[in-house]
Amino acid sequence: MIFLLIIAGHETTVNLIGNGILALLQFPEQLEKLKRNFNLIDSGVEELLRFYSPVELATNRWASKDLFIRDKLIRKEDMIVVSLASANRDELKFFNPEYLDISRSNNHHLAFGMGIHYCLGASLARLEGKIAINTVLKRVPNIRLNADLETLSWRPTYLMRGLGKLPVIF
Repeated sequence: MIFLLIIAGHETTVNLIGNGILALLQFPEQLEKLKRNFNLIDSGVEELLRFYSPVELATNRWASKDLFIRDKLIRKEDMIVVSLASANRDELKFFNPEYLDISRSNNHHLAFGMGIHYCLGASLARLEGKIAINTVLKRVPNIRLNADLETLSWRPTYLMRGLGKLPVIF
């Protein structure tokens, strides 16, 4: 429980903020849209969570019954690993999923999981993300990426997705 409340909660929020700033820098028209209207921060944070999910994979699950997913049989008690990041880019669920749209509506992403595994700290993470991203954009409005995208390194973790560092200038 301590791991989930302190370590996982901190790590995922750090990833939301870093990944979110990167996504905005990759889509300058969305960055400018947010800077022109900070009221878009609510839908913006939801889109940033969808676009670069701070948690890539859910922890292991086991099927409670036999079921088919498309044409693949999953047997009762088979271990299942769910890719939240992949689900959040599903073209059957999201229009133009490879594009960041901070005003996307009906953004029912899985960045915080769902059901009994829904993230206990989701509300706090959203609030921290909104405050941090708005603060960065207000205090350093000329922020820009100071590296080629190809040179950025993601931390080598199994479940999380976060940058090792995000070099910026302003």
